[in-house]
Amino acid sequence: MLLILFPCFIFKTRVPFLFPFEHRAMASTLTVSSLLLTLNALLLLFLLPQCMTDAQPDLMACKFDAIYNVGDSMSDTGNLVRENSALPFARLPYGETFFKNATGRCSNGLLMIDYIARAAGVPFLHPYLDKDVLFLPCLGENFAVAGSTALSTNALAKKNILSPVTNSSLDVQLDWMSSHFNAACLNDQDCVKKHNKALFMVGEIGGNDYNYAFFQGKPVEEVNAMVPEVVQAIKDAVKRVIGYGAVRVVVPGNFPIGCFPIYLTAFQTNNAAAYDEFHCLKWLNSFSTYHNDQLKQAIEDLRKANPNVIIVYGDYYNAFQWVYQNAPLLRFDVASVQKSCCGAGGYYNFEMTKMCGAPNVPVCTNPEERISWDGIHLTEKAYQYMAYWLIRDILPKLNCNIVKFV
Repeated sequence: MLLILFPCFIFKTRVPFLFPFEHRAMASTLTVSSLLLTLNALLLLFLLPQCMTDAQPDLMACKFDAIYNVGDSMSDTGNLVRENSALPFARLPYGETFFKNATGRCSNGLLMIDYIARAAGVPFLHPYLDKDVLFLPCLGENFAVAGSTALSTNALAKKNILSPVTNSSLDVQLDWMSSHFNAACLNDQDCVKKHNKALFMVGEIGGNDYNYAFFQGKPVEEVNAMVPEVVQAIKDAVKRVIGYGAVRVVVPGNFPIGCFPIYLTAFQTNNAAAYDEFHCLKWLNSFSTYHNDQLKQAIEDLRKANPNVIIVYGDYYNAFQWVYQNAPLLRFDVASVQKSCCGAGGYYNFEMTKMCGAPNVPVCTNPEERISWDGIHLTEKAYQYMAYWLIRDILPKLNCNIVKFV
């Protein structure tokens, strides 16, 4: 029988991995078909990472000349540390892998937005609050702030939820965007013309609204009730960027937070039924799915109301799940797939009192083999694979080879 090899552009293979605390019985005999699948999986184990490196996704067909981004720590390239330079993100080990110094990115190196910019052939996004560089309005701008929320701090306060990191919520970032465009454009028509060739990223945002609620003791029913309001804030943000002339908008959803060390640590339980086959907390992933379903419906409503604008859902949930569930193929350390690289304490190498960047908190020697960087954010390598999955998913939907720029 011929051995079937998978081409580099196919990324649907999933090989379940074993956790150290799980014991699964191995079949005493292997059928010919199961042996074939096993051999294919072994080949993919060696070939797939190289395939993804050699065949980088290409957004250049869209001919974007700028990217504008709002969001939180998943895409902040340095705004929060300019609000507060005393934060851990302003010093090593953050940024150690790619930049060799801290840039304010909440990772050991690049973020997904960096890989998206690279694939589009535009420079890494400049953080809006960095006033020490030459103003280049035509190259895009990043308004994202780590720790920010979709709802305003006042709106959260009315729900007795504290936003402890920053007041630069989504509405504040959009105001910055407006000020930026007022300075960069001659008039509204000029802005519309310039933004015909720009990509707008609205999020990921909203995750912190839920993070703060959960970690301040709000029950899941109360956090569920927040979802329509959070989604409405994101929907309103998309309307605003369309008003600025955006014709291509990507709106990312939430991650499967039940797989993240911070949540696995805070909500760990001896009830085995609470976990899925990959040891993620099912109720938390169901919550993320609920938010994402609501967001997808909002995007559909926006498409109907704006038929000349291409609005694409950014499926961060399944991008992460693909990386996470194919960890062996992507050469991540399976024994540490749920452990943070930078951190200390507990099974997941994470404790709120010993977080990354604090004195004497160790960093693993092999961050390229880890998915989680600090228990909350991902490593550069995980973001790289997620970005590749995401770009391949959104590129056909952006219709860059069909709809011509005005």
